[in-house]
Amino acid sequence: MMKIIHTADLHLGQILYQNYDRVDEHEHFFKQLEQWCLEEQPDALVLSGDVFDIQQPSASTKKAFTDYFVRLHKLIPGMKMVITAGNHDSASRIQADQAVWEMANARLVGIAPSPECLGGPDGWQDDFIVELPVGYIVTLPYMTGERTEVIQSLLDYVAAKNTEEKPVVMTGHLAVTGMDPSGHNMEIGNIKTQGLDSLGKGYDYLALGHIHKPQTIGHQEDCFEDDVTYPSGVVRYSGSALHVSCDETYPHTVSVVEIEKHDGDVRIRQRHIDELRYFYVLPQSGAAFTSADEALKAVEAFAQEKGKGYIRLRLNYAAAIPANFNNAVYDILAGYNDELRFNPKHIWEGKNTETESDSGKPVFEVADFQEMTDPMTFIEKTREQYPGLDLDLVRELFREVQEEMHRMDEDEMTAQKAKDDKKAAKKKE
Repeated sequence: MMKIIHTADLHLGQILYQNYDRVDEHEHFFKQLEQWCLEEQPDALVLSGDVFDIQQPSASTKKAFTDYFVRLHKLIPGMKMVITAGNHDSASRIQADQAVWEMANARLVGIAPSPECLGGPDGWQDDFIVELPVGYIVTLPYMTGERTEVIQSLLDYVAAKNTEEKPVVMTGHLAVTGMDPSGHNMEIGNIKTQGLDSLGKGYDYLALGHIHKPQTIGHQEDCFEDDVTYPSGVVRYSGSALHVSCDETYPHTVSVVEIEKHDGDVRIRQRHIDELRYFYVLPQSGAAFTSADEALKAVEAFAQEKGKGYIRLRLNYAAAIPANFNNAVYDILAGYNDELRFNPKHIWEGKNTETESDSGKPVFEVADFQEMTDPMTFIEKTREQYPGLDLDLVRELFREVQEEMHRMDEDEMTAQKAKDDKKAAKKKE
């Protein structure tokens, strides 16, 4: 039997609302993960992408990553740690320290296999396959576009080696058709879905990352069942380690996966994550505040009752909100030692007839865009004209575009290297 613990989307180094780091929240998560690994003694810990929140994490964030996983290795030295890059990670940075991490029984895979690998001699597949005494793990980091032939080549390579019918696990970091994106803004980065048929055949369990809600594709009714068994060919998102917004109203878990043999049953048990801080929208009744005084009194009452968490406010456009309103909220929370945290992006209800179109979306004239030299500077300077605009969403979109361009450059470099290697090999012949 093969047993793995599957998690994803750590987002180490995340700064929420440009103000709050989550160092203690990640530390709290890893203490739980350590305990579960000790109790379960899995053959492997699989982390399916988005290790970091940005492509160039700080030195302290990289140190935290090292500390967490070295500590895990020391606690369970026989457990293989398999870590792949996600869309938030730099593929080359994840890959760079692979030789060092091998000494800690870890495999880090950042750069995805290129279609250029096909047609050449076999052997390249070994860079993406972890062979354990009890089974195989095919390691696929985030990839731009579909690479069905490459993936199937990896699975066929494993099938040829797998004469003893051991379990086969494959990783991935993408959105697949049929998933439930609840709490995950599908507009960010223009997320696209792929059909499961594009991911090849031959795995028993596909360990996915990217979507934050824990779920087994095709079995949404079992989302939060603590112990379920399915036939081979299971596709599952473990969900993210931490909530990232108040829209993620569901529990977060890690998945303990047990596979008896190849093409056998797959048992999934969920371990529920106790989060250090939860997300709340005020008022919790679902209504909207109609005055600044009402909102501030509610914030003060919530602070006294809970004393911990992230809060966001739902306001009616008809409410008279003074310019110093957010500062007044921060003043209330100042006495709670950073345990209470404020999302200054309000949820607006009703209609602002002066600045919104009939569709409820902020109006931008063509002339506005023609004046842009730095898009973000322009939007920030004119933000008061568009109170319904989610500025953080716009920043995130620009960041995702920049990161996608960076990943495409890395893919091109990888493909070119493969071509050069092939030419060099032919010259030697």
